[in-house]
Amino acid sequence: MIDSADYLFYDNRIDKLFGGHMATTTISPKFQVVIPKDVREKLHLKSGQKMNVVTKGGVIYFIPDKPLAAFRGFLKGMDTENIREDEER
Repeated sequence: MIDSADYLFYDNRIDKLFGGHMATTTISPKFQVVIPKDVREKLHLKSGQKMNVVTKGGVIYFIPDKPLAAFRGFLKGMDTENIREDEER
């Protein structure tokens, strides 16, 4: 169980620990969560976009789901020299 002192520690060091951003939201009676506007804008989230929900160590992560086509060309310009090991055995 995390107490309020742990939240203060986490809140004060979020940028140092993760290089990220922390915002506060509330869970509705229907268990819905609104992602704050500044976070939506920073991550370019769109209405209706799918999110993957992952839990680990008492933390909930919302990870934007992206189609494979969104990754096209992200390795462009990568040096492909010496990627594989020599096949000599």
